[in-house]
Amino acid sequence: MREIIIIGSGPAGFTAAIYAARAGLKPLLLASSVEAGGELMNTTEVENFPGFPEGIQGPALMMKLQEQAEKFGTEVVLDDVTSVKLDGDVKVVETGYSGTFEARSVIFATGSAYRKLGLPDEERLSGRGVSWCATCDGFFFKTKTIAVVGGGDSAMEEATFLTRFAEKVYVVHRKDTLRASKIMQDRAFLNDKIEFVWNSEVVGINGENAVEGLTLRDTRTGLQSELPVQGLFVAIGNDPRVHLVHNQLDLTADGTIAVDGRSSRTNLPGVFAAGDVIDAHYRQAATAAASGTVAALDAEEYLAALDQVEHESPAKLAADLVAAE
Repeated sequence: MREIIIIGSGPAGFTAAIYAARAGLKPLLLASSVEAGGELMNTTEVENFPGFPEGIQGPALMMKLQEQAEKFGTEVVLDDVTSVKLDGDVKVVETGYSGTFEARSVIFATGSAYRKLGLPDEERLSGRGVSWCATCDGFFFKTKTIAVVGGGDSAMEEATFLTRFAEKVYVVHRKDTLRASKIMQDRAFLNDKIEFVWNSEVVGINGENAVEGLTLRDTRTGLQSELPVQGLFVAIGNDPRVHLVHNQLDLTADGTIAVDGRSSRTNLPGVFAAGDVIDAHYRQAATAAASGTVAALDAEEYLAALDQVEHESPAKLAADLVAAE
């Protein structure tokens, strides 16, 4: 049986692994078989992670975090967790291919998933012009006209990155102001290839075998219009990955795993959570890493307390027997 299992391989998961491994807990980290490394694997230049004044590519940062975790003794398994049982003293984690693992504690660092528009043709044209990852698919849109949906930092980053390839990038936003940080807004506004389509939402994706255009609806008047594009990148946010813990862990109104104050403690003893799966607001690599630190320290403290109880119990029983005589 393991001391600790960490589910998730983003900044929170690997930072938790680094701290747990340095504490001698020999953590097992279960990374997804297809999405190992988390969202940063789909990010180009990371300029705001401490220690990299010149910036660093997202995948390169994740490789360094994994290397550091493994250096101290973390075992990384590329497999998908299919179910968990968390209510007992022994936590049970089922995976798709590697079998069942047991541990005295678990840290959830499962992050979040891309949010979709929910349109009928979104899935049908996925990979045929519809994408959720500019760094994955931007190369295929050289000299094309494309659209990015969203108004946050992710949307601005996607749009700016896509100008490396596309001839024209429309940013479609349902309001007339952005929620992105000022620096990200300024970069987009100053880019000659980017044009904003304000107060508009995508209500249709057109094309038989590939994206040929979008149907937009004005959010003020309800009038519809057509926007000819060859690609659509959806950047409207993320949803926390909590499907494994439904009916086991308490969730917040935002759908994230609920934790006790600034700690990582969930409603079940020995179960901790960190990163974007508990954070609906900040969602930064640096805050996720800090959250992973907290989770590892909380888990270490929990395990130490368990060991103390197990160590003291026989002595207490013997003392009680002597007193009874």
